[in-house]
Amino acid sequence: MRMVRLTDEGEAGAAAVAAGAGAAGAPAAGTTAAPRDEVDDLIAAWRQQRPDLDVAPLQVLSRVSRLARHLDIARRGAFAAHGLESWEFDVLSALRRAGPPFQLTPGALLRATLVTSGTMTNRIDRLASAGLVYREPDPSDRRGVLVTLSERGRSVVDAALTDLLDRERALLAALSDDQRLLLADLLRTLLVPFDAADQ
Repeated sequence: MRMVRLTDEGEAGAAAVAAGAGAAGAPAAGTTAAPRDEVDDLIAAWRQQRPDLDVAPLQVLSRVSRLARHLDIARRGAFAAHGLESWEFDVLSALRRAGPPFQLTPGALLRATLVTSGTMTNRIDRLASAGLVYREPDPSDRRGVLVTLSERGRSVVDAALTDLLDRERALLAALSDDQRLLLADLLRTLLVPFDAADQ
């Protein structure tokens, strides 16, 4: 049997093939190597320059970072198509998810969008000026107010969400339904500890 020495550049692809190999270590018949991406090149370069380090985390997190950039572009494009900025969609969607009568206290909006009180006050003012939300007295608190989604605000946020989901489906088009579910489960496992820490 002829032995072949793997270069650093070939290690990432070889690892993926080896993971699916049979007991004898040979790739299954009919399989093809996974396509390379920029992260493969990045990892190969680091392995060559810093062989003393385990760069395995880059296999996952560098790809997550790159996907996040593409998602951000998709989100901003979907919102801009409906005259919204990302922060406007965040506030309007929080109200929309609340269900009829589509209203929340400013405090609840703070918790939903993770901004300061002063920032939220400014955002509500701007959304009210645009006719997307309006304030009304809180019947359970004489000093409080409720922020309510207007009919126009509901129409805009619904249209923006539909557009966003179309763009997000396009980002996931290379995955089957089962692969999407598996990826969602794995990412949830990573995120749960962070969510727990924030509570």
